[in-house]
Amino acid sequence: MRMKVLITVKTYPTISVRYDELVCTAGFREDGSWVRIYPIPFRKKTYDERYKKYDWITIDLERNERDFRPESYRPVPGSKIEVVGHIDTKRFWEERRRICLKKVYDNLAELIAEAKNPQLYTSLATFKPTEILDFYAEPTDREWDMRKFQQIQGRRKQLKLFLDEEEDLEKEFQIVRKLPYTFKYRFRDSSGKESNLMIEDWETGQLFWNCLERHEGNEQKAVEDVRRKYFDDFARTKDLYFFLGTTLKYHKKSPNPFIIIGTFHPPRDEQLRMF
Repeated sequence: MRMKVLITVKTYPTISVRYDELVCTAGFREDGSWVRIYPIPFRKKTYDERYKKYDWITIDLERNERDFRPESYRPVPGSKIEVVGHIDTKRFWEERRRICLKKVYDNLAELIAEAKNPQLYTSLATFKPTEILDFYAEPTDREWDMRKFQQIQGRRKQLKLFLDEEEDLEKEFQIVRKLPYTFKYRFRDSSGKESNLMIEDWETGQLFWNCLERHEGNEQKAVEDVRRKYFDDFARTKDLYFFLGTTLKYHKKSPNPFIIIGTFHPPRDEQLRMF
């Protein structure tokens, strides 16, 4: 079916033997319900099909029968993505708030219970932390899984034998760099429970690379800049919400299957009241 979706989530790419790399994309229908669109090899899309956060797109989707999570859909083969609009930040994010904040959780245990309930299997949610305690980085593997990477490279070498001059996008494509750090928020919910959740937003990763370039390869300074944005700015001066999502692999077996897949950070209420 042709579906209209407001894009609010694009995760940092992961590598895939079949698709080279994949981005988990998610957003809202016009009624405020969540939709996950996967798989999309986003960086291989034509420029007309590439979309930004808070773009309205239309796309032909079908339920992903390999994914039990009710919000999960996949593009119909051959479907074209059309960008049909964009929601800006006018009137202090008024229109974005109207759609993104229709249902907001503030108790993580209650959300996890919904995720584990076979009648619901909730896997996408807007969440309001009660208190942000910290934002920090942890070192992680610096390179992609070598076996998977070699499989991708081997497949691409085979494909090059059949490329023609019209396939410039495929020729130019390079697999995204792996982030050497995992970024996490530490926070309390409405019950007082303290949690640590990683964030896998595309913008977080891109910010790190931009800061690293600005600081001429100094990773410590780059990490400090990312923390300044996500903690000093978003957490301390904005009305911060998390977009949470589960992964198919860990949804049923992890005690807490959620990760942060995006942030929503409009002005605080007191800033609105001034106007």
